[in-house]
Amino acid sequence: MCLGIPGQIVAITDESLQTGIVQVSGVKREANLSCVVPADGNLQSLVGCWALVHVGFAMSIIDEEEAQRTLEILAEIGELQEELDAMQQGARA
Repeated sequence: MCLGIPGQIVAITDESLQTGIVQVSGVKREANLSCVVPADGNLQSLVGCWALVHVGFAMSIIDEEEAQRTLEILAEIGELQEELDAMQQGARA
């Protein structure tokens, strides 16, 4: 099953392609940020924000409290490790 996983946007990698690095429990992966670009177009303002990430796309901005609660729940049901393993495999490809 594919889930949306909370991750923190830690860097912008390409403003023209609207991509950045998202960190999930220590795993860093490039993600498309086009769905969460602020109205003013300032991608740099997303650094430090938490986003719900699904199949390489940041789908929505969420607050840190919601992100932490979701990560805890995913860890409890065993889905988090499965998704982290899949992210790490994708980063190696």
